[in-house]
Amino acid sequence: MKNYLRENLSFDQAGLVLERAEDGNGGKTLHLNGICIQGDIRNQNQRIYSSSEIGRAVKTVNEQIAGGYSCLGEVDHPADLRINLDRVSHMITKMWMDGPNGYGKLKILPTPMGQLVATMLESGVKLGVSSRGSGEVDNNGSVHGFEIITVDIVAQPSAPGAYPTPVYEHIMNSTGGLRSLNISQEVQGDPKAQKYIAESLKKIILGLN
Repeated sequence: MKNYLRENLSFDQAGLVLERAEDGNGGKTLHLNGICIQGDIRNQNQRIYSSSEIGRAVKTVNEQIAGGYSCLGEVDHPADLRINLDRVSHMITKMWMDGPNGYGKLKILPTPMGQLVATMLESGVKLGVSSRGSGEVDNNGSVHGFEIITVDIVAQPSAPGAYPTPVYEHIMNSTGGLRSLNISQEVQGDPKAQKYIAESLKKIILGLN
C-alpha cells in the first residue's frame, strides 16, 4: 500500500532562486528554481529517497508536462494528494536531476494565492517548498515506487521541525487582509485594481514583522 509522502525543504535547503521575466504583454512573470526533493540522504522525516527513485519520478513529471498536463501546486500543506483549485499558486514547468537531487522550476500564476506568493517574494519573504507524492516505505525508511504529485510552496521553517504560523493565516486575521483577498478575486481582469490590491497586501505583510 502506498503512503502519502510530504517532504519539506526550507529556503536555504532548496537553494531557491527567484527569476523575473517580461511576459510580452507589458507585465512580468515570476519563477522559483531550486531543489524540490533531496536524494540519497535520511531526511528529517527519517525517510531515504534514492537518486534512482527520484530520477524515475522526475522523468514521469516531465512526460506529463510534455503531454499537456498542468502540474499545479498550492500554498501551504493540504491534507491529501488532491489539488484544490482555490489554493493553486503556481505550476511546475519542468523538473530535472542534478546529482542525487530533483530540481524544479515553478511559475507563479496570477491567481489570488499566486498574487499572495508574488507579493511575499517581492517583499523579501523567504519561502520553502514541500514535495507531495506517494510511495512505499520499508523498515529502514527507504522509499520505493515513488511518484511526485506536485511541489507546494510553504512558509520558511525557522529551525528543524519548527514551522511558524503560515503568513496566510496572519493575513486572514489582519485588518483588511480577508477583504483584500476577496476583492482580488473579483477584479482579476483589471490590472490597475490588481496593482492596488498587491500594494495593500504588501503593506499588510510588512506590518507582520
